[in-house]
Amino acid sequence: MSFGAKPDGKFDCTQAFMDAWRATCKSNVQARLLVPQGRFVVSTMFFAGPCSTPNPVTIQVVGTVVATTDISEYENGEWLMFEELNGLKLIGGGTFDGAGKSSWAHTENCKTDPSDTCVRNPSSLYFNKVSNGILHNIKSVDPKGFHIFITNSDNIRAESLRLTAPATSPNTDGIHISSSFNVKLSENNIETGDDCVSMIKGVKNVTVHKLHCGPGHGISVGSLGKYADEPEVNQIRVENCTLVGTDNGIRIKTWPDKFPGSASDIGYSDIIMENVKNPIIIDQEYQCFPNCKKKPSLVKISDVHFSNIKGSTTSPIAVDLRCSQQFPCNNVKLTNIDLNLGPRPSGSRCANIKPIYVGIQKPPACL
Repeated sequence: MSFGAKPDGKFDCTQAFMDAWRATCKSNVQARLLVPQGRFVVSTMFFAGPCSTPNPVTIQVVGTVVATTDISEYENGEWLMFEELNGLKLIGGGTFDGAGKSSWAHTENCKTDPSDTCVRNPSSLYFNKVSNGILHNIKSVDPKGFHIFITNSDNIRAESLRLTAPATSPNTDGIHISSSFNVKLSENNIETGDDCVSMIKGVKNVTVHKLHCGPGHGISVGSLGKYADEPEVNQIRVENCTLVGTDNGIRIKTWPDKFPGSASDIGYSDIIMENVKNPIIIDQEYQCFPNCKKKPSLVKISDVHFSNIKGSTTSPIAVDLRCSQQFPCNNVKLTNIDLNLGPRPSGSRCANIKPIYVGIQKPPACL
């Protein structure tokens, strides 16, 4: 409060937060920005580096940071932006309240729009060109757009996070990752209206460990192939996760009739599904199925392993592998799949793929 902020949930604390950040970032000794108990209203702002304080710079949030509701204020496209930082800790057990409910009715669904003119709602926490970052024990509620967006960053750990929004909230991805590498997500709980975790172009060496996801749209690689010159996605590991009541489970999705790309070396292991729709899906006819008449996807998918996936589904088709006619999926392996549709057996569907099967296969393998 030494910079003039008021914890009353009404006063605009944006300038106070900016002043506090400048003092923290420019300090010659190890520095910490502390947000105490209370509700602090702030508009869009940058936490920009590089900083002169010894690494890491720490932001400790104990109270609640609340976004302003006027969407016209967000000319920068995001709410809280962390940029050009080497060494960042965001900790404290506090909450970021995106106050998104009033904006959801006006959001554009950019994920399903094949054009690149769509404007998405602001993410709550946006990390761009951040290296060696730790996000630990923070909460995000009701973002206008994504809860967390990580892009052009490396060596990021996000752990013990709780991200929540209604199942009906549009485009509220939990953690969205683009053009980043060496990212580890562990022991997070995400309940939201879109993908719990989404990984798109240029993502490499990402681990998702012990995630509890649901409601939401599951864990996605993609969509891919929407833009020209997309860098490859590879070295993805999703392990020891639980998905409950999600619209999709573990999914790879690519656009038909768009641009080339590739996704390889992707492993899903020890996943529990509870009443999940579409538990295992490769969809290379994204937003075009069924009866897709467009040209095939130009994204190449290879070296994918689904291992020890078990639980229950609400879909008659529990394993749905629909690959590109022009570039069929290569070296896709399924080991010990045990998915049940209540008292009835579920089924599989395959197109342009020759899966490798090992061990239990419920539903029965499609060849």
